[in-house]
Amino acid sequence: MRIGLLETGAPPESLQPAFGRYGGMFQTLLGGDHQYTVYDVQAGQLPGAPGEQDAYLITGSSAGVYDDLAWIAPLMDFLRAAKGQAALVGVCFGHQVMAQAFGGQVVKSDKGWGVGLHRYEVARPQAWTDAPSVAIPASHQDQVVVLPPATTVIGGSPFTPYGLLSYDDAPAISMQFHPEFDPAYAAALIEARRGSRYSDEQADAALATLQAPNDRLRVGGWIRSFLRQASGDQA
Repeated sequence: MRIGLLETGAPPESLQPAFGRYGGMFQTLLGGDHQYTVYDVQAGQLPGAPGEQDAYLITGSSAGVYDDLAWIAPLMDFLRAAKGQAALVGVCFGHQVMAQAFGGQVVKSDKGWGVGLHRYEVARPQAWTDAPSVAIPASHQDQVVVLPPATTVIGGSPFTPYGLLSYDDAPAISMQFHPEFDPAYAAALIEARRGSRYSDEQADAALATLQAPNDRLRVGGWIRSFLRQASGDQA
């Protein structure tokens, strides 16, 4: 399958030598049996047409969908054009920008930062899911608060009720958590943001949660299964 990785952000530069960039993390998560193309969306790179790839995965970003940044509106325009033409998977910022582009609303939540290992209950199992709940690293302050039309809430948590979405009118899914974050990277990112985004107390509490088993590889399997089904649906 041809998968376009729409990189909307990057890890802190100090962490890239050890962990790489988000496009590489997703290639590791999803496996080498696909043909990947990485687009640096912040630098203005977008596919020339939706049919350039079979599927697109939109990564996380430190930006907010409501920020006045030159690359966000063209990305939303592209996602609207691609919806129904290619399979779409959004993660964290990708989850939020899909919701905003398709008629929902995203805000900076007054709940504050969600960071560390978060457990999501799967309220509406799909053909591509395989567990009643999953625990995955999270790192976000923004949240989807108004659902787009024709959207099913597959799962979430008390902190993030709209955490896992499926679009009823297209092969498209999105998730607020980060299955691409292995525990070592999740911990390093928390340490890199200690004292700036997170207090010592928040950072210590989040780091403690990362000691528990997580289901990131299982969710990677969900994405692979979804993409196989979407490819079959489009055939």
